[in-house]
Parts: sequence; C-alpha cells; structure tokens
Amino acid sequence: MTVLKSNLCYLLFLSVFLGSCQNMKDTDLIFINDLSKLNREISGITLFPNEQIIYAINDSGNNNSIFLFDLKGNIQKEIRIPNTKNKDWEDLTYDNERNLYIGDFGNNNNDRKNLVVYKVSNISSNSPKVSEINFTLEDQEKFPPKKKKRNFDIEAMVYRNDFLYLFSKNRSSKFEGTTKLYKIPARPGDHMAKLIDTFSTCDDDKDCFITGAAINSDGSKIVLLTYNKLFVLSDFEGDQLFEGKIDKIKLNHYSQKEGICFKNDSVLLITDEGTGKSAGNLYEYYLH
Repeated sequence: MTVLKSNLCYLLFLSVFLGSCQNMKDTDLIFINDLSKLNREISGITLFPNEQIIYAINDSGNNNSIFLFDLKGNIQKEIRIPNTKNKDWEDLTYDNERNLYIGDFGNNNNDRKNLVVYKVSNISSNSPKVSEINFTLEDQEKFPPKKKKRNFDIEAMVYRNDFLYLFSKNRSSKFEGTTKLYKIPARPGDHMAKLIDTFSTCDDDKDCFITGAAINSDGSKIVLLTYNKLFVLSDFEGDQLFEGKIDKIKLNHYSQKEGICFKNDSVLLITDEGTGKSAGNLYEYYLH
C-alpha cells in the first residue's frame, strides 16, 4: 500500500512537472511578477527611454492616479493627477520632453462625446501640471451608431513627431478585425481626430481587439497588442504606418493583456488584468 501511494505521488508530481514545462515551452512570454491588487485593472503602461521606472494607469471605476513601478512590478509611488477624472483611462504614452499623455478615451458603448487625452508635465514633482487635449472622431455621426458599425472605442495610443496616433478597438457586432488609425495634434485644445488609415488584424472577436500600443525610442517601430498577439510595425514612412513591414506574433498565452511598452529596443514589457481574486501580472517579451 505504501509503495502504491508512493508511485501515485510520483506520477502526480511528474504530470504537474511536465505540464509546467509544457506551459513554459509554449510561450515566449517571461513572467516577471504579480502586480498589486491596486492594479487589478491595469490598462496602460509606459517607460521613458533609458530609465528604470514604469508608469501605469488603471481603467474605469478606479481613481485618477498614475502608479510608479520598479522593473519588477513593485509599486514605488502613487501620484494623484489633479483636475482629472478617470472616466475610462485606457493607455499611456510619453514625448521627448518628459510629458506623459493619459488617454481617457475608452468608449465601450461607442456613445461618448467627451473624449480627452490629459497631457501631464512635471510628473517627477509633487505637483504635476495638467492640460486637456479634447477631440472628436471625424467619421462618427451617431452616439451610439448601429451595432454593426461600432468601431469608435479607443484603447491604444502612441506619440510620434508632435502627434498622437490612436488605434480603435473594434466592437462591431459583425467583427472582421478592422482597427482604425486616427491622428490628433499633441497640444491642448479642441481637435478633430483625422481618420488616416485602417488595418485588418484577424477575424477572431476573442483575440483580435487592439488593446494597447507602444513605440520604441527612435519612433521606427510600433507594436500593437491583443490578448494573445503582437503586431510589429516597422519600415513605414510618414503616416503610412500599415504600409511598411508587419510581423504578426502569436504569444501562445491568452489573458486580458492591455498594457505594453518598450523596456529597450529589443525587449517589451506587457501587463494583463487580474481575474477572480488574482491580481494582474508583469511579463517580458524579447523581440527576435
């Protein structure tokens, strides 16, 4: 009886061990750390080039704070951003003058008329300054439109050459994978977001939503994030971001990934939201 129990325990251990090895083999994502439960709904991250601090935001239902993590995902500081509301903060990016841009443009029902990006300066001080970049989408006429035309939710943004580039998360009832690319000036005021291009990701409505974007330090490479994929854009010119080289990478790891940024030109940082009682996670991914 003792021998039988011993053999059963060994077989159980072996199956768990092999299963763990299989999971490690199936994905190139490298797990770094669990995040704090304060960031269960983390929706955007960014990192200034050559620095060691990750800036992070949560989405709707949370307060108007930016969290500062070390590269292991441990919270170092929380900064409340004055004169802002978190209606639905979805992405975070930066410019070369150390301004941060917070995209309050989550629009699940496609009915918002108050889309805004908060431009935050002096983020390293105890008194950051905020200005508003308000905008409307030039091709939206109804709030909301018919369900088959609901492609006005925005969850991804990058800064490039004094403009903000916004990517839509397609919520159309007849999903076919189209993300729309809009462009607005990165300066305070009221603007019309110009629709400049579209791109078809894939037709799986569970895995082809664009949920985050990142740009490398010299602006030559942009990565779009879904729950299980990366689209790496390079060799583009001007605003023709989809006319260059596009590499499609399957992560083999499905979760609600919404945060992405470049750690350096060859390494990405990725976060996902928590599920159930679990907090989200921080990962690394090495571009090949």
